Amino acid sequence: MISMTLAQIAEVVGGTLADGAAPESRVTGFVEFDSRKITPGGLFVALPGERVDGHDFVAAACQAGAVAALTARPVGYPAIVVPPAGPGDATAAAFAHDSSGTTAAVVKAMAKLARHVVDQLRARGLVVVGVTGSAGKTSTKDLLNSVLSHAGETVAPPGSFNNEIGHPYTALRCTEDTKFLVAEMSARNIGHIAYLARVAPPSIGVELNVGSAHLGEFGSRENIAIAKGELVEALPPAASGGVAVLNGDDPFVAGMVERTRAKVVSFSAQHPPAPGARYVASGVALDDVARASFLLEIRDGERVLESHPVRLQVFGAHQVSNALAAAAVGIELGIPASDVAAVLSSHVTASANRMDVRTRADGVTLINDAYNANPDSMRAAVAALAFTASGRPEATSWAVLGEMAELGDDTLQAHRDLGEQLAKMHISRLVAVGESDPVGELAHAAAAAGVDTTTVPDTASAAEILQERLRGGDVVLVKASNSQGLWRVTEALGGHGERNNEDDGGLSK
Repeated sequence: MISMTLAQIAEVVGGTLADGAAPESRVTGFVEFDSRKITPGGLFVALPGERVDGHDFVAAACQAGAVAALTARPVGYPAIVVPPAGPGDATAAAFAHDSSGTTAAVVKAMAKLARHVVDQLRARGLVVVGVTGSAGKTSTKDLLNSVLSHAGETVAPPGSFNNEIGHPYTALRCTEDTKFLVAEMSARNIGHIAYLARVAPPSIGVELNVGSAHLGEFGSRENIAIAKGELVEALPPAASGGVAVLNGDDPFVAGMVERTRAKVVSFSAQHPPAPGARYVASGVALDDVARASFLLEIRDGERVLESHPVRLQVFGAHQVSNALAAAAVGIELGIPASDVAAVLSSHVTASANRMDVRTRADGVTLINDAYNANPDSMRAAVAALAFTASGRPEATSWAVLGEMAELGDDTLQAHRDLGEQLAKMHISRLVAVGESDPVGELAHAAAAAGVDTTTVPDTASAAEILQERLRGGDVVLVKASNSQGLWRVTEALGGHGERNNEDDGGLSK
């Protein structure tokens, strides 16, 4: 964060100094809501949670070097105390357990502080890039981080810090040296992305896709499109540097062109490409573990202005679209296309449990994509599993799958469709993890379609079965919504072993 006195912070957030907080004391370190991460000169944010109250850790934070804490009540240590949020506050709806308004108050204060910091840095040249979509946000954020870091100091969210808490937290990682802020933006309903865009106003917005993630909250893809489109609505006009980067292959996204004053550029991974696409992937080919190679083309209508080879080190054909989005941003910001292609070709998975593909010494390949799941990302991951296994005639393809959460009324049907998809993609075996009705529907549909199916109650049971039955050369996909914790399966199977990379010519042994 930029250096600020406690008096300045209190004024920005609408709080009062308490318990010996000296007005002239200066915050020079990072803002943290985990007391274990506090470093000298930092500011501790005491978030009152449903199970754990951050106010109980203020003492530990101060002992670790925090200058003060941002709190909802006096705690006996130097603090900036903010008043409770009212029932109509924009942040209050995000915290169902927050009957007193104290959590919303602290989060709102953190958002105000983030906006102040971003405004100060934008005046010095900071560029904010917002990214949203039903699938691929975190992968694209990581690709953007690599591309933009080539041109200057870049701050991007750790993991998927993309909500009312993680978004301002990420913005507050920016310092006077930061040139780019990549803001991953998620939404549970209409209005959420508009709120996040007010916290850190973007000048470039990336729209990846409109799928069925969070369909339970939104009710329809049309409503999801309304919410996702709030990002391009927040962009400044083209004359002021606003750029909307749209996925021309998604009709819901392509239709957002009418919702923005910004310059619009589109990208396309399809063949033939979407009409009018400026950034195109041609000649897409996958290697033996589903890593894509292609020519990155910059087009003016049908005319190819430039083309540069890209060989991705991340896994799955769907990553081509994510790479094009990152390329579009980098090139629009003035990074030479040849440099962008080189950076994309050297980028490796950064976020944990996101299409992290590793091959054990015995030749078993583990595809750990256990961070999150929705029907679109499931189809992409299963396709990557099928492709990888198809090059190994003697191998067994294993899908270790759990529940896809937050799909609303479509939950059971989505899991039935997934079971049938496994059969269509010729997946050998399914290990369905969990005892919920959706997992039961998945298992039943897969078995009915001819997939060898085993249902287990938990991750330990899944790992035990795989440890007994895996043979050299087998390919395993592990995927579910993050709440299911299926990453434990890959941990148990040695998923922190050697990562597949460019230098091994295919598979690490």
